[in-house]
Amino acid sequence: MRVQTLTLVVAGAALLAPTTPPAAAVPTGERPPAARDKGAATAARGEGAATAVRGEGAVTAARGEGAVTAARGEGAVTAADLLDRVRSCDRVSRGGYRTDHVSSAKVSVCGTRGAVFWKADLDIDCDGRPTARCNRRTDPLFAAATAYQQSDGRHLSAASLPYIVLPGPSRIWDHRDYGIRGGSVAAVVYRDRVQYAVVGDAGPRDIIGEASYATARGLGIHPDPIRGGAASGVTYIVFKDSRITPIESHRAAVQAGERLARHFVDHH
Repeated sequence: MRVQTLTLVVAGAALLAPTTPPAAAVPTGERPPAARDKGAATAARGEGAATAVRGEGAVTAARGEGAVTAARGEGAVTAADLLDRVRSCDRVSRGGYRTDHVSSAKVSVCGTRGAVFWKADLDIDCDGRPTARCNRRTDPLFAAATAYQQSDGRHLSAASLPYIVLPGPSRIWDHRDYGIRGGSVAAVVYRDRVQYAVVGDAGPRDIIGEASYATARGLGIHPDPIRGGAASGVTYIVFKDSRITPIESHRAAVQAGERLARHFVDHH
């Protein structure tokens, strides 16, 4: 959620709510600064969160604390499992979304019995509670608010909580019609990694493809609010009628996400 869309977020909250960057080079395929004009969020690395190689709750090629390896034993849902499940699209959106202000509206929201999904880029949302990684100095478009709040009333922390950003309800698509709201569980897939997250913020009505700093880091995507992100190749799967309470419990999101992902993969 960018500053330009703060009015939308305030309105969205009323409608919907219950409710220094790494020195390593940006991985191939990530978005250069000139191509990252989302008008929606950018994000930063969280205090006390895991490194890019071992993001908490992520399915990764190398095991880390709070992570699940892609090849972990029986019952583990891999990125390949999820991607195989979303090879075809039964479109539920009326038309498409843009991934930034200058792109064409080509991204459709697709639906299955238990989830909705789309394939897009990943722009970094760094909004919410200011931290060392997400603030007005690190992100010129920083906004100190998110569409949904924690159980204690504070705004979410993009630096530490993996969450995704949904486009605001519009004639293109209204997520509320699909049992999706703040706290709904999502699986975000990039290459061989899966990061479980929650729906945590709202963005422009016509733009899609955005997630928190913590989500990007868990996927191995450079999370810098200005230079980070991924230009393409990110799949977002949001499970219908799911909700984590409290929204800030990432452990609960991972537990629910693993269960929902298994059901999603096994029930075609």
